[in-house]
Amino acid sequence: MKILFVYPEYPDTFWSFRHALKFIGKKASFPPLGLLTVAAMLPKEWEKRLVDMNVQPLSDRELTWADYVFISAMTVQRESVNDVLTRCRRLGVKTVAGGPLFTTAPAEFDGVDHLVLGEAEITLPLFLDDLARGQAHHIYAADRFTDMNHTPLPLWELINPGKYAAMNIQYSRGCPFDCEFCDITQLFGRKPRTKTSEQIVMELDALHARGWRGGVFFVDDNFIGDKRKLKNVILPAIIDWQEREKHPFAFFTEASIDLADDDELMALMVKGGFEEVFVGIETPHDEGLSESGKVQNKNRDLLASVRRIQQAGLQVQAGFIVGFDSDPPSIFERQIRFIQESGIVTAMVGMLTALSGTKLYQRLHREGRLLGSTSGNNTAVALNFIPNMKADTLINGYRTILTTIYSPKNYYQRVTMFLKDYQPLQQGPFRLKPGYCGAFLKSIVVLGIIGKERFHFWKLFFWSLTRRPRLFPLAITFAIYGFHFRKITEKISWSGMFDNGLTE
Repeated sequence: MKILFVYPEYPDTFWSFRHALKFIGKKASFPPLGLLTVAAMLPKEWEKRLVDMNVQPLSDRELTWADYVFISAMTVQRESVNDVLTRCRRLGVKTVAGGPLFTTAPAEFDGVDHLVLGEAEITLPLFLDDLARGQAHHIYAADRFTDMNHTPLPLWELINPGKYAAMNIQYSRGCPFDCEFCDITQLFGRKPRTKTSEQIVMELDALHARGWRGGVFFVDDNFIGDKRKLKNVILPAIIDWQEREKHPFAFFTEASIDLADDDELMALMVKGGFEEVFVGIETPHDEGLSESGKVQNKNRDLLASVRRIQQAGLQVQAGFIVGFDSDPPSIFERQIRFIQESGIVTAMVGMLTALSGTKLYQRLHREGRLLGSTSGNNTAVALNFIPNMKADTLINGYRTILTTIYSPKNYYQRVTMFLKDYQPLQQGPFRLKPGYCGAFLKSIVVLGIIGKERFHFWKLFFWSLTRRPRLFPLAITFAIYGFHFRKITEKISWSGMFDNGLTE
């Protein structure tokens, strides 16, 4: 059997980092971990190839080589998915699809030959057994969640690591919280399920053996869902591995804001090599937190929580949302003020999106407010529901937030604020990351000579070089990130079309 794994293309968003990746000569941020894991579940004797469309184009020759094309995708990749499926139908190539997009909206993909939904550890063996008997069904759905002890090592040999900015590992699935707008609990449940320390060490060994040195993203939607196991088992194993191998990896992940309440956990993460953590702040407006079920963010000083995490040695990246029913007209200014005062450099601001299967989607459907499916891109100037606030007010306010926080003056102000207080733990020998010399030279030309931010770039350049020389590489990295964020902001600023075809 010949199997072609296809990972569809991401649109250009804050999350793509496409404009920043050009500085370091990389094609994509991360490899398709889900498809690499599924590949390891197929019979060893089958021929397997992978095309990540974010790294290379997909040719008809590759499609017709395959007996089956396996596709996995998130909602934001919907447009590219539809293109791939159309090509497969035209060429008469059979398709097998799974992953978040297909699991949450299977009815929208009748043209797929076989839908293998839910967690592949459960549904893929059923499909393979039926396929061997020539009786494969159209749809396979899981009625339970898997034990992650059964999840195999990803088949890393299918990719070229040099094409990516970082590698990735999944330690856990599921989140103890149940935010109204989030589909994680529908996909993975509320009880965190985790791998063993032995599995994590094997995955670290596998990446190390392939020559990887650099960033590794723990893709868990909430890395700290099981704090006790993290502190007592997993992080001590990671710390031992890092010390044994002389700290070849820098880790980053996603966590809930209650990380700020656990000094021991933060200290262990930093000692283990964690440098960044993405936190869902969403809104500084208490009513918005109550409305969305964001209970972990309520009844706390969010600014103080962010500072505690950053002072512990972890860079905080954060997500913000506008468009909640309870948002007052002042929400846009409040979001701007919070982001600037927090010193959060990487602030991902999006408009509220009703994803299929979420509690928000169900509520809006009951209220007759849904306008259609979503692209999954919450940075698009688009709404798939009728908001309480006037649509043009919401869209204009959203644009105001982005153009304000990513103006060179405000962005570089946050960078400097963060770098003044940031005290990372230095571990292992200094390693010059591949492509970073070229990125430094490109930054001088693109940002320091021809860029509209050149005054702020040189101010940061000399300030960090003289005041915080150890953090100089990070300062240049942030400058490059800012270039990407401003490119996306400019794109959003002139975009005026809704997904449902309405204009402003």
